[in-house]
Amino acid sequence: MKIFPLSEGSFTIDKTKLFVPFDEEKDVLNQRPIGSLLVEIQPFLVVTSKDVLLLDAGLGFGNSDDELQLHKNIKAAGYQPKDVTKVLMSHLHKDHAGGVSFGKDHQWLSLPNATYYVQERELNFALQKGLPSFIPEEIEILKDNHQVQLLKDDEGTIDDYISYQHTGAHSPHHQVFWIKDGDETIFFGGDDAPQLHQMKTRYKTKYDFDPDKAMNLRREWWERGNKEGWTFLFYHDIKTPTCKDNEQ
Repeated sequence: MKIFPLSEGSFTIDKTKLFVPFDEEKDVLNQRPIGSLLVEIQPFLVVTSKDVLLLDAGLGFGNSDDELQLHKNIKAAGYQPKDVTKVLMSHLHKDHAGGVSFGKDHQWLSLPNATYYVQERELNFALQKGLPSFIPEEIEILKDNHQVQLLKDDEGTIDDYISYQHTGAHSPHHQVFWIKDGDETIFFGGDDAPQLHQMKTRYKTKYDFDPDKAMNLRREWWERGNKEGWTFLFYHDIKTPTCKDNEQ
C-alpha cells in the first residue's frame, strides 16, 4: 500500500475550539492562550490494490484561488479528487470533516466518485450538537445521500479488507479503522490515537469523552500493533505522520 500524508499545516487550539495557524519557525507556543495545544491537521490518502482511500477530510479550508486545500493536496500526491473511491470518517469534528463538502452553500461532496463511510450515530449526534465542535452546514449533505454509507453497527467490515470499530472514546461515536491488503495492515485511530507520544506513554487527556477508555485503547492498540506489524497513521502528529514500532 502507498500512504500519502496530506498535511494542511500546524495549528494551535484552545478552549475556544478555534484552529489558529502556527509557524514553527516564527511563532512561540507559550505566547498563545494558556492550554493551547499544538497539532498537525493531516488527512491521509492510502492507495490499496482495490481503492484510493481518503482517511478523514481536514479543515475544509481553501487557498487564494478558492481551491479546496484537500483537492490541492490530493493533486500534489499525484492523484485527482475524482480518483478517490472511498472516504473513511473516524468522526465529524470540524477539523476532520471540514473537507467533506465544498461550494458556497456546501452543496457538493468534495469527492465526486467516492463512497463516504460514516457512523450513523455520529452524524445524528453532530447535527444535533452543533458548534463549536461540529459545523452542521458542512456535514448536512451526508444525510440521505446516495454516496454515503451509514454504518450502524459497533464493528464490521467494508469490502472484506477494511474493518471498523465503534469506540466512543475521544467522542461518543468515534470509530477506528484497519486496512489489510496482502501482508500489510494500516491502523487509523483518528483522535483516539492522534499522536505517537500518546501511544507510547500512559497519556490521559482532559478533552476525550472517555479519557480512561481512550488511554487504555491506545495501550492495547500499540502493543497489539507492534506484535502484528501494523503501520500507524497519526492525524495530529507534527513530526511523525506514520510509524511502525521498529522504526522508532
